[in-house]
Amino acid sequence: MNIHHVISPVVHAARTVDTRLQRLCWPSVRNVLFDARTAMEYGMMAPLHRRLLTDTRVHSWLMSSARPEGVKEIFRDAPGSAPVLAPREAMMRRFDAYVAADRMWATLPRGTCRIQMFHGVAGKWSRVYDRPDRSMRHWDRLFFINRGRLQNYIASGAIDSRSPAIRLVGMPKSDCLVDGTLRRDAVLQMNGIERGRPTVLYAPTWTRFSSLNAMGEAVIASLIDAGYTVLVKLHDNSLDPAFENSGGVDWLRRLQPILAKGNGYLIRTGDASPWLVAADVLITDHSSIGFEYLLLDRPLIRIEMAELIKRADIATEYVDLIASASTTVESAPSVVAAVERAIAEPDRLSEARRAVAAELFHDAGHATDRAIHELYAVIELDAPASQPIAPQHAMIGAAARP
Repeated sequence: MNIHHVISPVVHAARTVDTRLQRLCWPSVRNVLFDARTAMEYGMMAPLHRRLLTDTRVHSWLMSSARPEGVKEIFRDAPGSAPVLAPREAMMRRFDAYVAADRMWATLPRGTCRIQMFHGVAGKWSRVYDRPDRSMRHWDRLFFINRGRLQNYIASGAIDSRSPAIRLVGMPKSDCLVDGTLRRDAVLQMNGIERGRPTVLYAPTWTRFSSLNAMGEAVIASLIDAGYTVLVKLHDNSLDPAFENSGGVDWLRRLQPILAKGNGYLIRTGDASPWLVAADVLITDHSSIGFEYLLLDRPLIRIEMAELIKRADIATEYVDLIASASTTVESAPSVVAAVERAIAEPDRLSEARRAVAAELFHDAGHATDRAIHELYAVIELDAPASQPIAPQHAMIGAAARP
């Protein structure tokens, strides 16, 4: 992303005139563009997108500047009526705000206010996401999920402590984990899954050093054999067999016969939040989804993968955090025993779970309201009164039987 440039006074003046003309012609109309590389990234921005769709004054657009050929899959959880733009089309338009959940930088010659929402809290690729360079100064707003990352940005020199871009917002995607809009039994019932049986969710991270590549099949098979309802949520980057970090494996095809032997389901939504609520226990290696699950204060099992921690440049502070709030195992055979203990003693490590969740998610449950407030301030429009938006991501068919 080539953002190390200075906007010339002439370009700045032209953009200012362009904005004024548009506001003169359409004083109450605003245009907001959401840019995503994966369905997971869209999931981070989806609460804002859904709110904007209820306001007729705001025109919301979806785009994938990095993977325009994949928009159907990337925005599979978005309302079907939401308009999608190709990058070339977006270049010709003017937007009042551009929102991304990763370090993308779409080419928008007519200028815009650029908002970064981030897409996780796991601390992977820490030199890129937690201690970045000064290129982050080019973002007009940084919607930080927690104070720790904000402090890391300042400490690394990525931004100044008094930067006008700083906003401590939280994670809008995770509001639904604590605000009561999702219920375990309702999610399972909507997807035709038995509610009385203990439900275990396996959600490994991506990269060829993840637990999925090392022992994923054995973990899933052992849980199926033990009689649990097993939900499997793979990272989008693990789904492409041609992608190096999938290990060259077609995981959907590989896992189908294993899941078909019992109560196994593949989760195909980009946002895993409903499935976190549906799960009695979560198993992961090191991913943001593991930390998000702590908001529910339910047992977390961590598969320790030393090579993953090294290769994914995971900061020690994040490894220590997830280890303190979870049961650590090192092999597939030990997973079932850990799940049995977790179900028998669900309150074990509760205090640690709640402490880590409070540290990583600023004022959970109210992040969407804060983000909407900041977004409307950016586009210079009065925000409408907050209205509850029905969750659109826990739908029948989101979990697929092989």
